[in-house]
Amino acid sequence: MGKNDVSKLPAGSIGKIRLILTLLHNAKKIEDLDFPGSGLHPLKGEYAGFWAVKISGNYRVIFRFKNENVYDIEYLDYH
Repeated sequence: MGKNDVSKLPAGSIGKIRLILTLLHNAKKIEDLDFPGSGLHPLKGEYAGFWAVKISGNYRVIFRFKNENVYDIEYLDYH
């Protein structure tokens, strides 16, 4: 899948995913990602060390955040 290939993503979520990826790219602190409706929260268990932002239903963008950097970004249903 190429950098801009959205063919495997749900069409109704593409806009929100793009917005979140832009916010992740520009974030300097974790609070920058705590916008209304984001559901931002740290994960536990298998995903300890990750944060999650809600897309829809059980789907989330999860990522790690350290020293003003976001990495290990995934889109998944972790429930």
